[in-house]
Amino acid sequence: MEAFRHALPDGGRLLGLDIGTKTVGMALCDSHWTFATAAETIERRKFSKDVERIKAVITDQHIVGIVAGLPLNLDGSQSQQTQAARSFAQNLKPLGLPILLWDERWSTQAVTRDLIASDVSRKKRAKVIDKMAAAYILQGAIDRLAALS
Repeated sequence: MEAFRHALPDGGRLLGLDIGTKTVGMALCDSHWTFATAAETIERRKFSKDVERIKAVITDQHIVGIVAGLPLNLDGSQSQQTQAARSFAQNLKPLGLPILLWDERWSTQAVTRDLIASDVSRKKRAKVIDKMAAAYILQGAIDRLAALS
């Protein structure tokens, strides 16, 4: 976390990613790292198409760093999904931005619980869960960044 923080300028927007096998949820934070907001969900196709959309968001939103969710097992061990997320993040390195892998073990469960409590239908939850999980992941990271400042 400290290395990620030192690689960032003082402020600037961050992009949060919830990397799944079928979709990538994206979230953005404000330039003061105060709050994260769900942005969009892209359907996974070829990596080149996925990164093309991510690059467009980075350019349009003046992104200075990326926080990618790392799906660890509940006991902290790694799985095939963990390795897939690591590979995806590694393949983003040529974009030239600092990348932080952030533990996302509880993101989808927490967001699902909140959506159910808000009486959001299953169909509507399916449309927003990935981008909201990305916002949850990003919020955790920026809260930690704030504690380091």
